[in-house]
Amino acid sequence: MSTKHPVIAITGSSGAGTTSVTRFFQNIFRREAINAAIVEGDSFHRYDRLAMKSKMDEMTATGDNHFSHFGPEANLLAELEELFREYGETGGGKRRYYVHDLDEAKRLGAEPGTFTDWADLPEESDLLFYEGLHGAVKTGNIDIAKHVDLRIGVVPIINLEWIQKIHRDKAQRGYSTEAVMDTILRRMPDYINYICPQFSETHVNFQRVPTVDTSNPLIAEDIPSPDESFVVIRFADPHGIDFAYLLSMIHDSFMSRPNIIVCPGGKMGLAMQIIFTPLIMQVMDRKRRTR
Repeated sequence: MSTKHPVIAITGSSGAGTTSVTRFFQNIFRREAINAAIVEGDSFHRYDRLAMKSKMDEMTATGDNHFSHFGPEANLLAELEELFREYGETGGGKRRYYVHDLDEAKRLGAEPGTFTDWADLPEESDLLFYEGLHGAVKTGNIDIAKHVDLRIGVVPIINLEWIQKIHRDKAQRGYSTEAVMDTILRRMPDYINYICPQFSETHVNFQRVPTVDTSNPLIAEDIPSPDESFVVIRFADPHGIDFAYLLSMIHDSFMSRPNIIVCPGGKMGLAMQIIFTPLIMQVMDRKRRTR
């Protein structure tokens, strides 16, 4: 962890909604004139799209039906930890981008499903912001969590997460429901072993809970809307959190436990702005004091 060069990480699995949460943070950065170096978790996958498919086929042929992007073997976790460590010490490091689609291909100058070249992070950034699968992972001799100053988990209940992933992958990637479910089942052991444990390492978790029937995610015709949901916000350490203020600002919210606030799903963005703006400004104030 670093006072001079802070690192913020949002962690969650595919379909959890981390990309939407990232937009909330980008709004904070823009409003507060914070120059954040953005790192995408997909850029630390070990294989590009074609190579990953080939590796999965290879592993399946050996009887391993659970090789997935969620596990350490398919990712550059040591390199990600090194980036966080280096940034915390020097404010520098290298990143690349994973090109998801044609729009990104035009912007980044590489083919969809491939990586750009590694390049230095922008100079004079105020903080590093990571969004992806492994922002708080600890496994073997890898401890990424210890290098992160503010760790945030985004984890809808499992059926909602599946519904979001099914709809996203069908709409944006042209997958069938069966293909998406095959991916979910392939990833399940790694989800349990490497994704879930991270939510015990986070400072704050946001879990969206729908108030409509999601018992069979395979037949859900649409994703439950924010207004059809509650958001459970858990603080690992409630000391110093002004819950009375949060309850007064986030209308219709309530506390379910001494460290948990529940608010309407439609107010998740507002809750993030109110909770994280002062936390980020505290991080920035500590940074300024080290100059």
